[in-house]
Amino acid sequence: MKRRTLDIVFSFGGLALAGLLLILGLVMANQANFAETYVKDQLGQQKITFTPVVGLTAEEKKATCLVDNAGKALLTGKQAECYANEYIGLHVTEINDGKTYSQTSTEARAKKAEADAAKASGAANAGVLAGESAALTGKTDALFRGETLRGLLLTSYGFSIFGERAGQAGFVAFAAALVLLLASLAGFAHAFTKQADHEILSGK
Repeated sequence: MKRRTLDIVFSFGGLALAGLLLILGLVMANQANFAETYVKDQLGQQKITFTPVVGLTAEEKKATCLVDNAGKALLTGKQAECYANEYIGLHVTEINDGKTYSQTSTEARAKKAEADAAKASGAANAGVLAGESAALTGKTDALFRGETLRGLLLTSYGFSIFGERAGQAGFVAFAAALVLLLASLAGFAHAFTKQADHEILSGK
């Protein structure tokens, strides 16, 4: 087999692989653009704006991202992560001494049962217990809303990360396609040189 034949075979194979990588790169780039646009649109519909610097508490100012995004609209996955963890996360822990929705809900049910029993028996502290029960119910509702919004924002952040990874994969695919294209063109160029007339793999 002449070197020219081998050059042409490998060059066509390289072109085919470059084409496949180009298609893969286009698909990944499209997915990255879709994820970025989708996240931006969904977050934009929430109309969330970061608190201006002057409105941040001393504790909130400890979070660099809250200071950096102060006064800005929440539109990106990275901003969603910041708002969810540093802002909502902080205030959720302040609602009931760091207790979660599940813990507070259990506490609220127990307090309601205690208040109902006190009311039924005509206990002197029935009014106090009813007030404590109502307060815990309010905290439960606040925790539910806070943890739900935090979860949704973190989901948006996760979706944006997948988009970023798709964009990176697309870039690698484009780069690999370019390398294969150049190698294939070099192979075609070599196939029409005098050196390509040499016999290789002849078995002689």
